[in-house]
Amino acid sequence: MEGAVDPRVRIGFASEAGPRSHNEDFVGAVVGGTAPDERRDVVVAIADGIGGAKGGRVAAETAVRGLLEGLWDVPETVEVRGAAARILNALNRWLHAQGQQDPALEGMGCTFTALILRGRIAHLVHVGDTRAYRLSGDRLTHLTSDHVREATGGARLLYRAMGVEAELRLDYAAHPIAPHDRFLLCSDGVHGFLTDTAIADILRTRAAPAEASRRLVEAALAADSADNCTALVLDVVGLPTARSADIGGAIMKLPLIATPRGGETIDGFALKTLLSEGPHSRLFGAIDEVEGEEAALKFPKPQVGEVAGHHAAFVREAWVGARMRSPWVGRVIELSPGRQTCLYTVMPLYQGERLQTRLARRPAVTLEEGRTIAVKLAHAAAALHRVGVIHRDIKPDNVILEAAGSLKLLDLGSVRIPALEDAPPTEIPGTAAYMAPEMFAGEPGDAATDIFALGVTMFVAFTGEFPYGNLDAISRRRLDRAKELTDLRPDLPAWLGAVVGRAIAADPSDRFDSVLEFAEEMESGPAATAPPNSRSPTLYERHRLRFWQVFAALLALSLLASLWRR
Repeated sequence: MEGAVDPRVRIGFASEAGPRSHNEDFVGAVVGGTAPDERRDVVVAIADGIGGAKGGRVAAETAVRGLLEGLWDVPETVEVRGAAARILNALNRWLHAQGQQDPALEGMGCTFTALILRGRIAHLVHVGDTRAYRLSGDRLTHLTSDHVREATGGARLLYRAMGVEAELRLDYAAHPIAPHDRFLLCSDGVHGFLTDTAIADILRTRAAPAEASRRLVEAALAADSADNCTALVLDVVGLPTARSADIGGAIMKLPLIATPRGGETIDGFALKTLLSEGPHSRLFGAIDEVEGEEAALKFPKPQVGEVAGHHAAFVREAWVGARMRSPWVGRVIELSPGRQTCLYTVMPLYQGERLQTRLARRPAVTLEEGRTIAVKLAHAAAALHRVGVIHRDIKPDNVILEAAGSLKLLDLGSVRIPALEDAPPTEIPGTAAYMAPEMFAGEPGDAATDIFALGVTMFVAFTGEFPYGNLDAISRRRLDRAKELTDLRPDLPAWLGAVVGRAIAADPSDRFDSVLEFAEEMESGPAATAPPNSRSPTLYERHRLRFWQVFAALLALSLLASLWRR
């Protein structure tokens, strides 16, 4: 039957019990929407209940429904491989436990194959001997491996499947897709009785997916298949894509205007105060005359960079900011359809000051003040990492210290969303002084690079200097040994220097495994213990420059006296 018709894909399937009394195969599909704000994944899955065991149909249906429903509960920014593995491992543990405990379901299990289309990539997860094929042009490719071995007497022994072991061993592969690709998922009742040539001949006729599925099942039964027969055919009509340019289609159409200077009213926003200005944008405090509330509007500077780059950054910021729900991450306000006439981003007007501003003011950041900032900032980065987003531009100027003691990590225009990329980006955004060494070698950004930027931010917060000696935060950093935090701040404890030092390690493998591990080290540091370097600084430490000036003067006088005696 026809399962789904969509501007991007067409799906059809057929399933028959064959000579068996019950059909233990199960197949399913979910097709996301096409609107910019809708989930866009396409997911198809097939499972074959293990014959000779109880509960095969229950296992097959549980596995298929569980993945289809589970993926929609996970943010689409989360990488497909990890999301699918977590869902299927949880389902596997439940199936295995039920098969051990419930006599009516003793030994329950199933084989499983699923195809997830996201962007221009087809993600394949598989275990057992259900199969996935791809017809590209006239060429048929078998995409999966059968987890079976020959037993005594020629019988086929299944050695990997869902439910048969407490730990699931999944196969995963990713394949780029092209228009007019045709995918087939089928149970062994079909592929076990048809040759690849026969399967290819039926698929090449390019009959509608439902008709092609029916022909495959009928051909298998005509070839004396002794098992349930199920086939699902998916045709790629147009390339599904989740790239930021497609996600923010409406934003991409907005024109760039000359950057406002303040005093103007744009789309009902009266621009009042210039809050900050950077090389690429200008931020204003404004009054929303439609809603009667305060807001902050960020406008790009069209004269800097390419128009496409501005649009892409604003799309990323608007899309991620509108979906993030964290007390530590700045939110982006979505406007009602038709209101926005040019390119800008609307955010709440947070009350407070930039961390950069705080660092320019005396006294210097104390241990407690600094580690409070570090922990909150780590939680902000962790909130992004949990949904598969890498910030890539953590620095003091992108942190707001709110009046109530909270904190917001801002500026999501440089974020990376690996799960929605067709390919890693060629241009790596960010601020050079805060970028990890591997980013200069082409690493597009990951959790480890955010940890490095967080570490540099806290080093600067405590000392006012950069750990690798670049004072302007723009020039490329030297990759030699980092400075010691406690050499610059002898009043701070050694454990703090060790924690920050690990975060800014040049080798990513030497850094913390996660930003939350960094936060835990910051929180658990012995704040009540007297710092090892809490002694009063010596005269030399207090006046190093004056010491060397006096020393040089004395040396000169000694030299003159020596010459005079001669």
